[in-house]
Amino acid sequence: MTHEFKSIIRQAVAWQNQGKRMVLATVVALEGSSYRRPGVRMLLADDGNWVGAVSGGCVEKEVYRYALRVFESGKARVMSYDGTYRLGCEGTLYLLLEPFEVGDELLKTFESYLSKRQKFSIESAFNLVSANEDSSEIMGSEISLGSKKFTFQLDLLTENLTEANRFSQEFPPLFQLCIFGAEHDAVALCQMASNLGWEVHIYASPDEQKTQQFFPGSTSFQTPTFEALDSSGIDSNTAVMLMTHSFNKDVQYLMALKDARPAYFGLLGPAHRRERLLSKFLEYFPETDLDFFEKMHGPAGINIGAENAYEIAVSILAEILSVLRDQDPQPLKDKSGRIHA
Repeated sequence: MTHEFKSIIRQAVAWQNQGKRMVLATVVALEGSSYRRPGVRMLLADDGNWVGAVSGGCVEKEVYRYALRVFESGKARVMSYDGTYRLGCEGTLYLLLEPFEVGDELLKTFESYLSKRQKFSIESAFNLVSANEDSSEIMGSEISLGSKKFTFQLDLLTENLTEANRFSQEFPPLFQLCIFGAEHDAVALCQMASNLGWEVHIYASPDEQKTQQFFPGSTSFQTPTFEALDSSGIDSNTAVMLMTHSFNKDVQYLMALKDARPAYFGLLGPAHRRERLLSKFLEYFPETDLDFFEKMHGPAGINIGAENAYEIAVSILAEILSVLRDQDPQPLKDKSGRIHA
């Protein structure tokens, strides 16, 4: 969710600079099932363009038609959308539509929070009883960035917001993937991870001839020596993938990362190579605690019969997601109950 909201903020700034007015649509409640869950958003401009999505595609045009009323009145409203008779959408969505503007202080504080990898939250106030109707209720959202709070309607006072219904959402730091290696399979993994909205940092040895341009979608390209590698930025919202194709380089990177505790730590290559790698590592650091090794996934990936670089990337990303979501991968047709836990 964090990367989606980041995209909305940055698009909003661009549209503001073009003089466009905007409405933010947020799914604040759901009855039954839907393609996506409460907390998803889309930003609509008064020229008919929008970014983001609140469904698989069957709701967005209807949301825009309803947003025209918000552009006209300048007041937030709640709309409902019954997808019972729509293929793939079998529930009722409730969306808060509110005028949206990004003030200078909000933008500055928000960008600072992203760069410092700090969490933030958004709370939306609304009244479901007034769905699809005119209402005198004062509805809208407030973003909390530490002790600072901002509304998306710049003249809105939070103390005046309705108390009827509230939807709160916490946003963690942007998820990041640190790839150690610069071969063509690292390029594929980088591209696909960036499409998920992840920040991707490429680490290559100092003698590497490639540049960041070789890795579309990457956030950074770094070539520190093994001794100078700083792992302090690798936190619980980070996945690490070791894939240099060099046994010696993998050993040195592993030693440099001995204090890191990412959410996922993947090793490329077969099981016997993993055992050799960890055995060599233990020769240097025999007292390493077990938690370090329990995060290891090697060979990295889920067994889907992957052959080429992009298929292997799908396999690895699927495993990372399953670890993050604490899921045991299985065909959805074999899963009992709802698709979304």
